[in-house]
Amino acid sequence: MNLTRGLGADRLVGMLKQYLLASDFDQTLSFNDSGRVLSELLGASHFAEKVAGLSRINLVQQGGELAYLILHDPEYRRVRREHLREVGRRIRLKRNIDLLGRFLEDGIEDHRFAFFVVSAAPEEVIQSALAGIVPADHIYGTRFRYDPDSGEVESIERVPAGYGKVAVLEELQSALQVSPDHVVYVGDGSSDVHAMLHVNRREGFTIAVSEARQIAPIARRTVVSDDALSVLVPILEEIAGWPGTRIRALFESQGLTIHEWDKVRTDWLTIGDPAPARP
Repeated sequence: MNLTRGLGADRLVGMLKQYLLASDFDQTLSFNDSGRVLSELLGASHFAEKVAGLSRINLVQQGGELAYLILHDPEYRRVRREHLREVGRRIRLKRNIDLLGRFLEDGIEDHRFAFFVVSAAPEEVIQSALAGIVPADHIYGTRFRYDPDSGEVESIERVPAGYGKVAVLEELQSALQVSPDHVVYVGDGSSDVHAMLHVNRREGFTIAVSEARQIAPIARRTVVSDDALSVLVPILEEIAGWPGTRIRALFESQGLTIHEWDKVRTDWLTIGDPAPARP
């Protein structure tokens, strides 16, 4: 796997505050699960139940269930590249991903961010959904090998799920010559746990974009919004050291207004009935 393609690594070397920002895709940059959209396109049944079953028996890394179904399930064996590209066109994206990318590329004062998408969603889905927004060579999704005659999925070349995401992050970090504490990871659910623990352990910075109980307690910060630009807020606060007034002014300079900005701490509790009194 060549992770230096298109990186311009020679340009990145020597920058004092160069960061790698890697983001998940499904329900992090989008509102949809790629597998559900593909199932609707194919008319395939019981997607959620099949994923739950694979998860229960730990047959594949969390997040890699769709790749397994495409390779092994009869309802998904008919998937071709054109199906995956069509799924990407149907994905509903969060707002302002393009603006987020421009901010990161231009840099924030002396901080520079190389923006990549690392996801277990099929690479064709992500590339189609983010066409014209994120360069194809900055997208690392599940990559299939196809039969040259039938177009059928022949095998899986890479699945960035679970520890697979950790492997991609490490190779990107090496290619970009970024120190471990200059890695930022953004995710939304259980398939991001390994990546977040890895980044945290090496003193990087993690952002959850949901309050899912598997991930919110792990992430350094949690930000919930339907706008992709929201992840800039913890980056500006924690990494660039900006006060809230300056952050609001930056958003307003782009014609955007932060209407609500509530900081809360979420405690997840399950409380049972009182234990029976002893006789």
